[in-house]
Amino acid sequence: MNATTYGVDIAKNVFQLHWVDVHTGEIHRKKLARGKVAEFFAQRERGRVAMEACGGAHHWARVLCRLGHQVELLPPHKVRALVSGNKDDAADARAIWAAATQKDIRRVSIKTAQQQAELSAHRVRSHWVSFRTATLNALRGLLYEFGLIAPKGRKVLLRWIAEHRAGMEAQLPPLMVQLLDDQLQALAQLQQHIDAAESQIEQAQQANETARRLRQVPGIGVLGATALAATLGDGSGWKNAREFACCLGLVPGHKGTGGKVRMGSISKRGDSYIRTLLIHGARNLVRRSESSDWIAQMLKRRPFNVVATAVAHKLARTAWAMVAHGRAYQDNWRCVPPGHATVTT
Repeated sequence: MNATTYGVDIAKNVFQLHWVDVHTGEIHRKKLARGKVAEFFAQRERGRVAMEACGGAHHWARVLCRLGHQVELLPPHKVRALVSGNKDDAADARAIWAAATQKDIRRVSIKTAQQQAELSAHRVRSHWVSFRTATLNALRGLLYEFGLIAPKGRKVLLRWIAEHRAGMEAQLPPLMVQLLDDQLQALAQLQQHIDAAESQIEQAQQANETARRLRQVPGIGVLGATALAATLGDGSGWKNAREFACCLGLVPGHKGTGGKVRMGSISKRGDSYIRTLLIHGARNLVRRSESSDWIAQMLKRRPFNVVATAVAHKLARTAWAMVAHGRAYQDNWRCVPPGHATVTT
């Protein structure tokens, strides 16, 4: 594509641009207010616009795509490595432009507004769950100050409080009893928020055909199906299933020097939320290993956590294959390399 490449450092109010004229080689830098960005690119010839995949990047990618430009979102850590000298907006824009010229950097796929909305429902649920966990831990800590050892676990703790409520009221000061009631009321309200978010996610899963197909995979629940469908899109952001699993950090990290390479634990790169969902689903599959001979055989020679990670890796690859090729889940499906004849019995 013989067109101008723009490096754009986005922000809340001021955008910094960096580009090189393809005809004269002249270097240009420009600072734009937020309201002038769309107007500026609407007046420019169609080109390639590179931005970091940070907050607001997907929105601006959709805006610039509608104006006819080719937009590429780059991983921020790849751009940061190319910043030279003092770090400022101009240096960041130049680093983005330089990163856009490197073809070996994998581009981040642009999400639609619907994809972002579905992922936002997951983020809201995680937000309320973290508040619930913090409230439970604070309650256990307060009770411990009065000699009451509360058990761990939300359901176990609430049941324990209900069973020992009479003795606690006799042992605790009136103010602490009132604070206990306030915390229990807050927990009930938080649970209502969590239930509402989960209901919205389930409705999204019913309305999304891709999520419905992913839901059929053993080990992928409602949360995993909707999060994977919203993240993958059409699957074109990854070359193959292994690359998608690598982006989730479900492959071994390694260190090498002097020709010696040592394999280690998983890299844990990429989206930790989806990786967590896949690991939890894989653990459930491994616990009932009788459902798969492959899992049962691995358990004979590998620890439980290693097997669970291998199953999560397989779930990620399965999800990408189903989305990229538009297939439904088949439990007995086997991959046949090109040029190999299938054996029928």
